[in-house]
Amino acid sequence: MAGDRRVVFVMFDGMKMLDVTGPAEVFAEANLLGGVYSLAYVSISGGPVVTSNGMEVAADAVADCGDSDSVVVAGGDCLVERPVPPPLIAAIEHLRPHTRRMVSICTGSFALAAAGVLSGRRATTHWRHAGLLARTYPDVQVQPDALFIEDNGVFTSAGVTAGMDLALALVERDHGADLARDVARNLVMFMQRPGSQSQFSAPLQVRPPRTPALRTVVDLISAQPALDHSINSLAARVGVGPRHLARLFAGELDTTPARYVERVRLDHAKVLLDAGHTVSAAARAAGFGSSETMRRIFVARFGVSPSQYRDRFGTADVGSRPHGTLED
Repeated sequence: MAGDRRVVFVMFDGMKMLDVTGPAEVFAEANLLGGVYSLAYVSISGGPVVTSNGMEVAADAVADCGDSDSVVVAGGDCLVERPVPPPLIAAIEHLRPHTRRMVSICTGSFALAAAGVLSGRRATTHWRHAGLLARTYPDVQVQPDALFIEDNGVFTSAGVTAGMDLALALVERDHGADLARDVARNLVMFMQRPGSQSQFSAPLQVRPPRTPALRTVVDLISAQPALDHSINSLAARVGVGPRHLARLFAGELDTTPARYVERVRLDHAKVLLDAGHTVSAAARAAGFGSSETMRRIFVARFGVSPSQYRDRFGTADVGSRPHGTLED
């Protein structure tokens, strides 16, 4: 199609299939709604590849690729289990001068780093492999707790499904927020999450506590964030002293009870805002007490107000509430 934005997916044996099909479906859905993407699939072998789930996917040769708007490098366990294959590095080096944007999904960041694309840049990858990326490529500024990052035309995403969030962000840049929202709705996704959003919620960021009392407290906070979770109240619920509970949080979770409660409440509030709930309703349900209290903490943590977050990333309606009733 004339004036299209060509997206080239770089594939290899052992890649995660969803690293390609997820973003590809976002771009394809955008085309149904007025986008102008053309999709191409190339492999380092110049022929079909076998994905991590055993499926065979046809691909063209890298040498026949030509110019593109975006090059998307898939990820796979093979990229962290052994050195990045030299042919994959060579393919990236060949494609880089002929594209406007370099993109990696999940552990595809290891391939970009091996090719020198991430040198001196901020980047992310699957949280499980962020430490390895930082150790292997110390010139890369690894940010392990981001869904996706852009640094001067180079985009990296976290694990697997975060590639769809990144693809939505690219659609928004290319075609505006309205089309990106329509794509998300059609694909039954959360409205586009910001790249700075955590890869996982506070309860998933820590191992289950070993101490039964602390495990009980953590489970209670996660299940009912709106309860009174002052340190005195939490300590009384499990029959320990406040100082002892504080020591348990510090020793096992490396945080304080108040900070842990705040993180869980922020996670809960974001889920509600993503679903289109009002700021005041989210503040009450998450246990912040007032919209102003949540706004202050939200801005300090995420750099945007709850209403800005909701307006950009939340669904338009909840239940049967009519348009125009989303109060702050």
